[in-house]
Amino acid sequence: MRDMTDNEVGGFGITEADDLLFVTDFALVKQKVTAVSISFEDNSVADFFDEQVEAGRVPEQFARIWLHTHPGDSSEPSCTDESTFERVFGSCNWSVMAIVAQNGSTYARLRFNIGPGGDVKIPVCVDYSVEFDAAKFDEWKTQYLANVIEDNAFSFTTATSKKSKNAEPAEIGIFGDSSFGTSLCSCPEDLIEELELMHPAERQAFMDELAVRSDFWDEETEVFYG
Repeated sequence: MRDMTDNEVGGFGITEADDLLFVTDFALVKQKVTAVSISFEDNSVADFFDEQVEAGRVPEQFARIWLHTHPGDSSEPSCTDESTFERVFGSCNWSVMAIVAQNGSTYARLRFNIGPGGDVKIPVCVDYSVEFDAAKFDEWKTQYLANVIEDNAFSFTTATSKKSKNAEPAEIGIFGDSSFGTSLCSCPEDLIEELELMHPAERQAFMDELAVRSDFWDEETEVFYG
């Protein structure tokens, strides 16, 4: 999923009941993505939760590990990542935010809200000592096309990223207020607020994109000053 696009992609890690930090599967839900944000479709998240409960899993096995990708070389969480982690997972007894960048770097942080509470960075590795299914690239691509809508208005390309070659995905509806991330708005006041919340690398990439996109604003109106 990371290499399918120059945008972010997100989902949930699924684990076994006896090892809640060992991810055995990645669950993709319907979402709208940009280079700096992810918006999950509310109904798709609800359907995913229902399916997992029907399969006999408890929330700790499918709704506590938030996994998403970053285009480029930085796996460090952005301001939007931090606010999303707090807003969506802040009431959970424990949760994990894990990020994989296109250059292969990773970041993971465990937050717990029981007892004194706190956050701790945890290592990430691939455990080859256990059995796992063979890669199913065609099936994964089908999942991507069915679930991810790309908004490339603010995308950027790096030396390590790969251009997406997918076909036009199907329309999946409107994304609700409880979605992950925050889409950028062309309204100047809202845009300035979004820029202030961005990670420095994200902000620079966005400003570089604006420098070559004359269609972003009305030519008779100045959006940025000095």
